[in-house]
Amino acid sequence: MDDPMEKRCLLRDLNEMITCKICQGYLIDATTVTECLHTFCKSCIVKHLEDANTCPECEDLIHQSHPLDYIAFDRTMQDLVYKIVPQLEKAEYDRERAFYAERGLPCPKDQMAEENEEQKKAQEEQQMTPDANTNMDFHRFDEQVNLLLECPAGSATPKGGLKRKYIRCSSLATVTHLKKFIAKKLLNSMERYKDVDITCNDEPLYKDHTLKFVYVTRWRTKDPPMKLTFTPNAPEPAPALL
Repeated sequence: MDDPMEKRCLLRDLNEMITCKICQGYLIDATTVTECLHTFCKSCIVKHLEDANTCPECEDLIHQSHPLDYIAFDRTMQDLVYKIVPQLEKAEYDRERAFYAERGLPCPKDQMAEENEEQKKAQEEQQMTPDANTNMDFHRFDEQVNLLLECPAGSATPKGGLKRKYIRCSSLATVTHLKKFIAKKLLNSMERYKDVDITCNDEPLYKDHTLKFVYVTRWRTKDPPMKLTFTPNAPEPAPALL
C-alpha cells in the first residue's frame, strides 16, 4: 500500500490556484487584493484598476476612489509559484532582460545582482561578521529602489534642501522611514517627521506604505528613479503670552 505522505500532486491540479484570472498565465509579481484576497499578476491588476474599482474575479468593490491603495505584493505566493513551476523564474528573467536589451537599457535585476556580488565580496574581504558590535546594513541584500527627492518648485526649503537628493534604499522601507530621514536632515530632529508631507504624481502617500508598493501603484512602468516630492512644514508658532 502506498504511503499517503508520498503521494505526488500533478501540476495541472494546481494550475487554478497559481494562475492569474485576467491573463490566464502563471502569476508573475503576484499581487493580492487586500479586501477579498484574490491574487493576480501585478501588471494585470494595475491595468485593470486604471479603469475599474472592483475585483476582476469576484467583482466586489475594492475602494470607491483609490483601489490601487488596497493591493499588495504577495511574496509568499510568488515564491510558491516559482517553486512549483519548473523554469518559470528563469524564463521570466530572460524575458525581462530581453525587454530592456531591445530598448538599450540595463536590466534592473542584473544591476542589483552585480551590486550584491560586489557588496558580498567587500564583506568577505573585510571579514565582517554580523554581531551586536558591528555597524552593518542588514537590508543591503533587499530589493533596492532608486529615488529622487525634491521640493515643489518655488517652495522655501530649510537649509536649501537635501544635499543628496538621489538615494538608493531597500524597497521594504516605508514612507515613514523617508519622512524621518528628511526631518533629520532638514528639520534637525527625527521626531518632527510628522511635519513632512510626501507625494508621488501629486498623490499623497500613506505612512505605512512600502516603497515597493508606492513604485508598483504610483510609478508603475516609468523609468527609475522614482520621483517623490516632499514638503517640510514649519511648526506653528507658540501662542503669545498675555
